Amino acid sequence: MEVAKYKRIMLKLSGEALAGEKGYGINFDIAKKIAYSIKELVDLGIEIGAVVGGGNIWRGRNGSDMDRTTADYMGMLATCINALALQDCLENIGVKTRVQTAIEMREVAEPFIRRRAMRHLEKGRVVIFAAGTGNPYFSTDTTAALRAAEIEAEAILLAKKVDGVYDKDPNKYDDAKKFDKLNYIDVLEKGLQVMDSTATSLCMDNDIPIIVFGLERPENIKRAVLGEKIGTIVSKK
Repeated sequence: MEVAKYKRIMLKLSGEALAGEKGYGINFDIAKKIAYSIKELVDLGIEIGAVVGGGNIWRGRNGSDMDRTTADYMGMLATCINALALQDCLENIGVKTRVQTAIEMREVAEPFIRRRAMRHLEKGRVVIFAAGTGNPYFSTDTTAALRAAEIEAEAILLAKKVDGVYDKDPNKYDDAKKFDKLNYIDVLEKGLQVMDSTATSLCMDNDIPIIVFGLERPENIKRAVLGEKIGTIVSKK
């Protein structure tokens, strides 16, 4: 019988992960695979919160001179589109979900209310947190760290395009070194591209481990929850 290492997790998916090789928009074949991987965890009794980025639809100001605040709000709306897409894929395979947004849009989703989110999790529903923190200048990484602390998640699973944390970009440098373990201070001092510094500091302050792994194989989500050695783990030790 499979035994999970964590009872409640926060799954952070990049928007690019939903786009696949196209790099833009939503590849529903990939979204469905991710949904099935999440369903496996639900079937194991794992309580799951999720945050999806919006980079497959909107990436900041994209080199324009647009106002930063406006651009960030557009990014928040992009995360709502992704959240609804993931919700639809999950609901289609029988997984009960709720989308909660930091920007109120009652016709589309619930507003974020911590106690309600906790109750949904206890009832076995996957809660997808959208619209970031509701504030500009904060990334979806920070949203994942903040919501993880609020729902008392035991770990953040950070699913990315690369299979862990490296000392430099492995797509550009053949001699890039992969780390198996790191502590928060190492990440901050070395400027490693795990999460932004605000998110990393928030995880450090609340002692929330971060497991960074590649999403090229959606089953990696389950492997991480089961405690298998995969990717890179960032923690106090």
